[in-house]
Amino acid sequence: MLKIGELAALANLTVRTLHHYDSIGLLQPSARSDAGYRLYGRDDVARLQQIQALRSFGMGLADIGLYLDSPEGSPLALIDRQLAALDQQIHDAVRVRGQLLRVRGQLASGAVPDLSTWLTTLEQTMDLMNVYEKYFTPEELQKLPIYRDDAVKAHWAAMVEQAAGLMQSQAPPEAEAAKVFALRWLQAFERETGGDPDLAARLNVMAAREQEAVGLPASVMGYVFQAIAELKYDTWSKHLRPYVIARMRRHHATRGMEWTGLIEQVRAAMQADPEATGAQASTLARQWMELFHDMVGTDTRDIDAFRGAIASEPLLRMGPGISDGMLAWLRRALAASR
Repeated sequence: MLKIGELAALANLTVRTLHHYDSIGLLQPSARSDAGYRLYGRDDVARLQQIQALRSFGMGLADIGLYLDSPEGSPLALIDRQLAALDQQIHDAVRVRGQLLRVRGQLASGAVPDLSTWLTTLEQTMDLMNVYEKYFTPEELQKLPIYRDDAVKAHWAAMVEQAAGLMQSQAPPEAEAAKVFALRWLQAFERETGGDPDLAARLNVMAAREQEAVGLPASVMGYVFQAIAELKYDTWSKHLRPYVIARMRRHHATRGMEWTGLIEQVRAAMQADPEATGAQASTLARQWMELFHDMVGTDTRDIDAFRGAIASEPLLRMGPGISDGMLAWLRRALAASR
């Protein structure tokens, strides 16, 4: 029998993760010592192997429990499923290796690979990467607990399940329970990104593009997005006139998802053109203002009220990944284009 610390070390998990699995009934120890310590035996370790396998397939913790209690959740079925996934990974790796060898052969012979060859190589190597590695450097990944800490991963998986539970209970996004949940989501997001707007912006892009890969189905993401908006409308309403709130609601429903992509474009352009003097900077600044005016309008009183609310209400700055530096860059871009 293994104590919880021993099992955590051998499985490369945290004790907090195993505590969480125990608390939700997913993996409960077979026995307790005389002193009350959790003790795990062979069957417990086998179940943990199955749990981790299903997590690697992107399954949520609530679904894992149901799956393991079904006929499809037998140890043999899961090993077969893991083998099939591993065979696919090997196939993909062999395919990418072959492509890289072809490119290497051309370069070694003094030839210059053409555009299509480089595009094929780029596509295949990116497909093989971990989804987080597509968006973050190794150094940045060390700053992301959601990438390196299993307890944090379990917490976010539980948050996704809670959102799905609110949807199943038909709680509308404007319900108090949904807004309380939205605040917890935002607070956890701020905590896990360390308040870094650059990391936040890229996590938003990754979540939008890789929904299934990061375990955030589109339906759940849409619900959370709307619940956060409803939470923020309560704060906006302290500063903005009712017709502006109505305008923001319309904008959120029709064009709200455009912000994530635009923020990412601006972030990339800032790196390429720090002084905001190029044509792309001007184009992006105009797009930003067009989207902003669609949301708030053009009345200077409403714009001033909006900016005052942003400055005085920390909640309104949480989530999108817009930094003061980004706004200053956009102002420089607008001034340069006049």
